[in-house]
Amino acid sequence: MEQSVIIIGAGPAGLTAAYRLCQLGCRVTVLEADPRYVGGISRTEEHDGFRFDIGGHRFYSKSPEIEALWTELCEPEELITRQRSSRIYYRGKFFSYPLRPVEALCGLGLAESMRCGLSYVAARLRPHPEPANFEQWVSNQFGSRLYQIFFKTYTEKVWGMPCTEISADWAAQRIKGLNLYRALVSALFPHKRKGGQIKTLIDSFRYPRLGPGQLWEQCAEKVRAMGGEIHMGQRVAQLSYAADTQSWEVGTEAGQSHSGAHVISTAAIGDLAPMIEPAPSPTVREAAGALSYRDFITVAVMARADQSQPDLSDQWIYIHDPGVQVGRVQNYSAWSPDMVPGAGEMLCYGLEYFCFAREEGLWAMADADLERLAIDELVTLGLLERESVTGAKVVRQRKAYPVYDEHYSQHVATIREELARDYPSLHLVGRNGMHKYNNQDHSMMTALLCAENIAAGETKYDLWQINEDAAYGEAGEADHSVSGLRAVPTRVE
Repeated sequence: MEQSVIIIGAGPAGLTAAYRLCQLGCRVTVLEADPRYVGGISRTEEHDGFRFDIGGHRFYSKSPEIEALWTELCEPEELITRQRSSRIYYRGKFFSYPLRPVEALCGLGLAESMRCGLSYVAARLRPHPEPANFEQWVSNQFGSRLYQIFFKTYTEKVWGMPCTEISADWAAQRIKGLNLYRALVSALFPHKRKGGQIKTLIDSFRYPRLGPGQLWEQCAEKVRAMGGEIHMGQRVAQLSYAADTQSWEVGTEAGQSHSGAHVISTAAIGDLAPMIEPAPSPTVREAAGALSYRDFITVAVMARADQSQPDLSDQWIYIHDPGVQVGRVQNYSAWSPDMVPGAGEMLCYGLEYFCFAREEGLWAMADADLERLAIDELVTLGLLERESVTGAKVVRQRKAYPVYDEHYSQHVATIREELARDYPSLHLVGRNGMHKYNNQDHSMMTALLCAENIAAGETKYDLWQINEDAAYGEAGEADHSVSGLRAVPTRVE
């Protein structure tokens, strides 16, 4: 029996679900708020011929199903292989990331290296006996000097809280027990490293020639070719549920209305809950409203390339300089030369600023002021000359990163339980749909298995049992918590 499915959002999760459901013979309608771009946070925007991502998106997964799907969605000649390259910028110098201790100590100079060495010895002789926060834990492992140089500034820029307020448990998860001694041994004797390759530190990855949005644009074309509908510029305003038929009527701000037996939502839970009729309980609405998100601004700066600028082969650079507000700089021509017109003659940097939209500051700044700030900081960092700049473009992204505070797990569990009980044909997938800080391969896997559940007419897969490697764990084997994915800071209790 044909199933009709309404999908909220045309990001990686929404389009993956639409693609698989069309293959399975379902009738699919996708509603996307953006009037122009598909891909969600994995879209590729364009300005004056320059293409740029909203953050960097590597196409690499430990899941063979996801790797195969990327190959299926994108024309083979359009998926290129790139060597991973990223560095840390500190005091006018570049340091490899992952950090190479010998190179780092040499780059810091003799005097600073000695201070770092003495600081590490002091930390080993008199460590914090029970480190409670990020600063204490990292200082125990690397010494306070290296903590100040390579950990403190960037962490506080990204997450918007002092390192003294971030739980030591997050540091232990994020840095995976590494300390300066082990890092030195690993650098000097790499052949002794045991275990598989760490996903975040892979040496190479695939990438669509014209950016990640190219793959999702091609996916959208395939969905339409199979009969699926994708409505752009249609922000959902209301979801009305009929319990007797377990069906939905979904209305948009533009006045469209769509009926379906199922709804798949990739929207942020905090936005979704208030739109449901009949309304969820006050407890669920309160829990949804309490979920927090980190927002994100990209300022793409276009400039003429000249010999006075550093020759950067890095896809991105972490900025550990407290004198500037930018947290990370993307170098789009290093992702793919075809992202930047006039290869070798032009360049395009994407400056990434992390903020909370609810607060005054970066988010409230006018675009022209943000462009001036970005150009000033690129000049301060020595990455380009002011006279070489030819243009700039600001892109704001709300709810880029779900935040894990001390109560988020309880809130998500409360929402999950009631929605599953009272609205059984409403399905949550993807990063914001599940409030999980994940990679796009995980979002895609939640969508694939959700589609399988709908087509089968039963819950064959519990989507919350998909781990960070986009692999499904059977009951009793998988992580039953609502996180179990990339570590996100929690506050000190």
